[in-house]
Amino acid sequence: QVHLVESGGGFVQPGGSLRLSCAASGTIFRSLAPGWYRQAPGKQRALVATITGGDCTNYADSVKGLFTISRNNDKNTVYLQMNSLKPEDTAVYYCNTVPSSHKYWGQGTQVTVSS
Repeated sequence: QVHLVESGGGFVQPGGSLRLSCAASGTIFRSLAPGWYRQAPGKQRALVATITGGDCTNYADSVKGLFTISRNNDKNTVYLQMNSLKPEDTAVYYCNTVPSSHKYWGQGTQVTVSS
């Protein structure tokens, strides 16, 4: 069974940056498009960024121009570069396939943006 492990979260001040990583234990991202999701306190989990096999990217309007998703197929890893972070970006960030599968939800990585 494939496992996804997110890392790179932390505490950052508004305007700061973080780079999240998602390492897959198998080559699932070579056959299914990966995406980054986030769940803020009291809100439903939402998709924020996707990247296809052809490296076509899509973003939620709230992060467009601020976040960048990328991938390294040799390392079975997907990244999310987050710039100009705002308090409303505070959430637990997860990676999964798009559409998501209950099989692949991991623990996520906490991102807290606060002064």
